[in-house]
Amino acid sequence: MSSKIWLGGIYLKDEGGYEIILRSLFHYKKRLISIDKSPEIKDSAAMLGGVLRQAAMKTIPKIDEVTQIIKQSLLESKVVNTLNENIPFLEKALLSYESDIKKAQDTGHEYYLKLVGNLPLAVKDLELINIAKSKINHYQ
Repeated sequence: MSSKIWLGGIYLKDEGGYEIILRSLFHYKKRLISIDKSPEIKDSAAMLGGVLRQAAMKTIPKIDEVTQIIKQSLLESKVVNTLNENIPFLEKALLSYESDIKKAQDTGHEYYLKLVGNLPLAVKDLELINIAKSKINHYQ
């Protein structure tokens, strides 16, 4: 029985998908670092905010680890295949970035506008995010 080939790795390495994934991971980290300023946290109970802050601080090292694996995989082809274990994490970063871009667009809230930075450029990333979400899950 032959093992499946993760086509998501080909997308990341050979098709330039790593760029949107790295941007999403960077955004996700920025989001977690600034979670105290998030309108959702400010409006929630203080206890919930503390739990979310703790979870955020535990997630940041994972973002750094996955970012390093992606950068290393650009140099060493075999390393990219280790990322398939992190598909759910990559999806979470993509969804976070996508959600915050849409919130910045829809609400114009200062927090989201600062978080996404250049909104017109971020809006262009929405299409790339959708492509990445579908391609990173492909196996053959």
